Amino acid sequence: MHSTSLIPTTFDGMHGLNDIDISYNQMQGPIPNNKAFQNARMEGNNGLCGNVGGLKPCNHSVEHKRTSKKAFLIIFPILGTLLLAFLAFALIDRRIRSRKKKSQEIEQGNMHESFFSITNFDGRKMYGEIMKATNGCDAVHCIGMGGQGSVYKAKIPSGNVVAVKKFHQTLDGEEASRKEFLNEIRALTQIRHRNIVKFLGFCSSSHHSFLVYEYLEKGNLAAILSNEHEAKKLDYALCYMHHDCSPPIVHRDITSSNILLHYDYEPCVSDFGIAKILNPDSSNWTALAGTYGYVAPKLAYTMKVTKKCDVYSFGVLALEVSIGKKLGDFVSSFSFPSTTCTNILLKDALDQRLPPPTPQLQDELITIARLSVCMQTFPSTIEANNAHGFSDVIIPNCFFL
Repeated sequence: MHSTSLIPTTFDGMHGLNDIDISYNQMQGPIPNNKAFQNARMEGNNGLCGNVGGLKPCNHSVEHKRTSKKAFLIIFPILGTLLLAFLAFALIDRRIRSRKKKSQEIEQGNMHESFFSITNFDGRKMYGEIMKATNGCDAVHCIGMGGQGSVYKAKIPSGNVVAVKKFHQTLDGEEASRKEFLNEIRALTQIRHRNIVKFLGFCSSSHHSFLVYEYLEKGNLAAILSNEHEAKKLDYALCYMHHDCSPPIVHRDITSSNILLHYDYEPCVSDFGIAKILNPDSSNWTALAGTYGYVAPKLAYTMKVTKKCDVYSFGVLALEVSIGKKLGDFVSSFSFPSTTCTNILLKDALDQRLPPPTPQLQDELITIARLSVCMQTFPSTIEANNAHGFSDVIIPNCFFL
């Protein structure tokens, strides 16, 4: 045999072995439990021990060392594999969590009656103040209702007046528009503009979900369609959302009911419940959403959200501001059949509550009317307008149908 430090334990199972010579191999440790080793030649191996004549008894330390080494060689690869698997899982989990960090934080806030606020309101305290100020969301304090929820006016103990949007609940107690609730928070936390309603924060419990906004004294534009100059400020707000936000945000529901007014009639865009954040890595396809009469007809069959969706709605809104009423009410005031295409003079369509426009304002109104007519479904249906004077400008009734 060649010299080895320890006699292998495999000899224990070699029952057919009858004779062996291990002399002068400088071996050590216990001899195997095999009958062949009882009469083996062992001279020259001063480190051997065991129950054989001439050998010293073993103290089991070497045997224990051998066993520990064997156990280590078996366990170490297993532990190494488990450790690598754990690290790989942790890395994947971390990447997934980082991608969904914002939505997870919002969800966690909703589940624990939390409150996020630009003005650092205390969440639990604010929730109680809202419930007390509105008498538990009593209808007396309701200032508006929509498809997603109701809006209440609340005067909190600090003296500030806020608008509180309470989302609807279903019979089983869960919010029917939880998705819109979270979507509106995501959109509003990314934008800040003087013509976009100021978002103060949100709070949620197992019973109610609230969005808190600044309170605007003059209500919405639907009730006051009279000031042509204010439409330009809404254009600034849309331009900000479309071009200055990254990624861009499409509101998808620009209507006169969603334009709120300050005491000085400064307009602000509100209600971002169905807003769409345009992801450059996504196709941005979605279900049809918005208010009838303001939705771009093309969206009904393409289902792709683009900035042009808001541009179309803004055009409808600009025309409503010019004529001083909602388009549906304007069309119904005429007696012609809905199947005919009758031209309407712009001067007859303008808001009759206002004095006749000045020559400078007439030029601006002509531009707005022509742009509004260009919002038809197909370019081929837009009539050429060669009028040179204010009294000659016409609006095809086909646009309203």
